[in-house]
Amino acid sequence: MKNYLIAILALVLFSCSSKEKIDLLVYNATIYTVDSSFSTAEAMAVREGKIIATGKMADLEKDYEATEKLDAEGKFIYPGFIDAHAHFVGYGMSLQRVDLTGTKSWDEVIRKCEIFFKENLSGNDWIVGRGWDQNDWEDKNFPTKELLDLRFPNNPVLLTRIDGHAAVANQKAIDLAGVKAGDTLTGGEVEEMEGTLTGILIDNAVDLVSSKIPASTQEQFKAALQAAEKNCFAVGLTTVDDCGLSYEAVEGIKKLQADNELKMRLYVMLSDEKTNYDYLEKNGIIKTDRLNVRSFKVYGDGALGSRGACLLEPYSDKAGHYGFLLSNPAHFDSVANYISQKGWQMCTHAIGDSGNRTMLNIYAKYLKGKNDLRWRIEHAQVVSQNDFNLFGANSIIPSVQPTHATSDMYWAGDRVGSERVKGAYAYNQLLQQNGWLPLGTDFPVEDISTFKTFYAAVVRKDAKGWPAEGYQMENALTREQTLRGMTIWAAKSNFEENEKGSLEKGKLADFIILDTDIMKAAPEKILNIQVLKTFVGGEKVYEKK
Repeated sequence: MKNYLIAILALVLFSCSSKEKIDLLVYNATIYTVDSSFSTAEAMAVREGKIIATGKMADLEKDYEATEKLDAEGKFIYPGFIDAHAHFVGYGMSLQRVDLTGTKSWDEVIRKCEIFFKENLSGNDWIVGRGWDQNDWEDKNFPTKELLDLRFPNNPVLLTRIDGHAAVANQKAIDLAGVKAGDTLTGGEVEEMEGTLTGILIDNAVDLVSSKIPASTQEQFKAALQAAEKNCFAVGLTTVDDCGLSYEAVEGIKKLQADNELKMRLYVMLSDEKTNYDYLEKNGIIKTDRLNVRSFKVYGDGALGSRGACLLEPYSDKAGHYGFLLSNPAHFDSVANYISQKGWQMCTHAIGDSGNRTMLNIYAKYLKGKNDLRWRIEHAQVVSQNDFNLFGANSIIPSVQPTHATSDMYWAGDRVGSERVKGAYAYNQLLQQNGWLPLGTDFPVEDISTFKTFYAAVVRKDAKGWPAEGYQMENALTREQTLRGMTIWAAKSNFEENEKGSLEKGKLADFIILDTDIMKAAPEKILNIQVLKTFVGGEKVYEKK
C-alpha cells in the first residue's frame, strides 16, 4: 500500500511538473483571432512576447502554468490595430505646435496662435501650426496673410492646412525663405493676387518656407515620439506605418527603441530623396521586431481639398484648373525603375484620377502583371472607372483611409462633379481587385481614432448620423473586412503577416481589450467604444484609468 501511495504521489507530481511554463494566461474573454476562418477563443497563452496557444480556458489551464493570469472579465480582445498610413513623427511634433484642428474661422486661427505664443514662446520664435481647413469655415476661400503680418510682425509664422498640402505664411517667414512674387516651381504654387503674395503656398511651395524652421532638438524629438506613442496605445494601435521620413528620423527612432524609450512598432517609408536612397543602399533592409524599413514614400500629386490633386478633366468648381503632379512623370519612372531593381517597396501618394492613372501605368511598366512586391498606392482617392482593373492586374495594393470619405463627403462632389465622385472613396470596389485592403487614418491629417476609422468604413456617416442612408454605401466595407483591414491586411501590406495582425500560435502577443464588441455593437455605439488595455509583446503598455 505504501509503495502504491508513493507511486500515485509521483504520478501527480510528474503531471504537475509536465505543464509548460508561460508568462501570461488571458482568460474569460471573447478573443477574435482574425485567423483565416475568423475564429474566436476564450483564452490565450503568452510566453516571451509571443502567443503559444489560444482556445478554451480549461484546456489551456491543463497544459500551461502561468506566472501571471489576466481575467478579461468577459470583455473583447482583438489583435492590436495597425495603422497602414499615418505620420507618427509628424503627429508627435504637431503636439508641440499650435493645434488648429476644428477651427471655425480664420479669426479663431489667429486667436489660437496668439494664445500659444503667449503660453509657450518668446522673442522672435517661429510660430508653427497645423490643422485649419477653410471648408469648415463660413468663408470657404483660402485665408491671406494680412492679419498674421499685423499680429506677428517680428515672428515668422507658418500654418499648414489639415492635409499638409497647403499652408499660409506671414511676410516675416516669406522673407526668411526668399520667396518673391512671380516665383514658379514644379509641383507647387506660390499664390499671388495682382502681383502681391497672399501668403498661400501649395504643395512643394510649402517646403520653401518649412525648410527654414529650426530643427528639433534630440530631447524635443524624444518627447514628441513618446507623446505620440501614448496617444496611439490609448486607441489600440500597436503598429503604425509612418509614411515619409528622413534617414535622420529613422536613426533617432532606432536609438529610442534600442534604449527601450520607445515601444511602438513602426513600419517606416523613407521619403523620396537621394540621401534616403543612399542610406538604404548602404544599410540594406532594416528589420527588427519593432522597426521595419524597406519602402519609399513618393508623392504623385496634391490634395483634393486644396485643389492640388491632379485630375483628368478640370475641377468642377474651378474652371480650367486641373491640379498638378508634384514631379515630372520621368522622375516617377526613374524611381520605379530603381526600386524595382532593388526589390524594395514603392508607395505613392495619388489622389486625383490623373495622378492615379499616371502612377498605375508606371507601376504596371515595371511590375508586369501578378507579383508579390506589394507596391502600394496611398489613398487611391479618385479613380477613373477605366483604371480600377490596373490594381488587380498588377497586384498593386490600394492603401486607403476611411475617414477621408466622411471628412470630404460634404464638398467632394463640388470638386469633381456627380459622375466622377462615383469612383471616389470606392473602398469596396478597390477591395475586389486583390481581395484585401489595408486601412489607416492618415493622422494627423485625420483624427487618430481607430474607432472613427471602423465607423467610417462600415457606416459611412458623420458622428451626427449624416447622411441618413450613408455616403455611397455601395462602397462600404463589412465589419469583418474592416477589422481585417485594420489588422492582418495592414500587416500584409508591410510584409509582416507572418508575425502580427492575428492572434495565432507563434505570432507576437500584440492585443487590445475593448469594453464593447466592435463586431456587434450598434452603429451609433461604435464611436463610444473604449480601449481598456493595450499589450505589445505581452507587455501592458496602456490601461484606461
